[in-house]
Amino acid sequence: MTRLSVNINKIATLRNARGGDYPNVLQVAKDCERFGAMGVTVHPRPDERHIRYSDVREIRPIVKTEFNIEGYPNPKFIDLVLEVKPDQVTLVPDPPDAITSNAGWDTIKNKGFLTEIISDFQKAGIRTSIFIDTKKENIINAPKTGTNRVELYTEPYANEYFNDRKKAIADFVFAANLAIKEGLEINAGHDLNLENLKYFSQNIPKLSEVSIGHALISDALYFGLENTIQMYLRLLK
Repeated sequence: MTRLSVNINKIATLRNARGGDYPNVLQVAKDCERFGAMGVTVHPRPDERHIRYSDVREIRPIVKTEFNIEGYPNPKFIDLVLEVKPDQVTLVPDPPDAITSNAGWDTIKNKGFLTEIISDFQKAGIRTSIFIDTKKENIINAPKTGTNRVELYTEPYANEYFNDRKKAIADFVFAANLAIKEGLEINAGHDLNLENLKYFSQNIPKLSEVSIGHALISDALYFGLENTIQMYLRLLK
């Protein structure tokens, strides 16, 4: 079964809107696991507008499934990851002012940059994944960085899904098969939701993990967190 990792950034966004500590991100991390999620994801950004670096340090000891830290590998982020030692680090090419992740790595242009960072993380025993699009050249060159996994950037799939889902999934099936051939494991994330997740998971071979935040937390406003996580899990079975 594909693992579901819940990104709790939006919980921190809600907390930060009023200050204080409500909703409590540590409790939500515990609840996600208690309700069946196989992992917790956070994406700290330099301005700490949602998840704070202090949150990451506090969440690490309480996650008993899998802890995944996403982010752009600037020096502060690298130091945090090496200090906290999550189960997985997912590297994304976000500029500091990005609202959300909106592109994958150019693995040719950034090969040297990524290789050095990934080597340091792997020496620390941290599994690495890089955020990537479906371009053939980026998939083929991903293993040269030393990464264990790629996370397929699925916004193009989500945008095209209702127009033509077979067309929408085609590039991702190709990319997944190519990644497997290159010896990589496959994660996926960005705009996956209750409407498009099942078809994606049924068609992508050997999909190890999906990381879902915005849609899942939004759905929880209507269905409740426990019920929502179970709804997503049923789509992955």
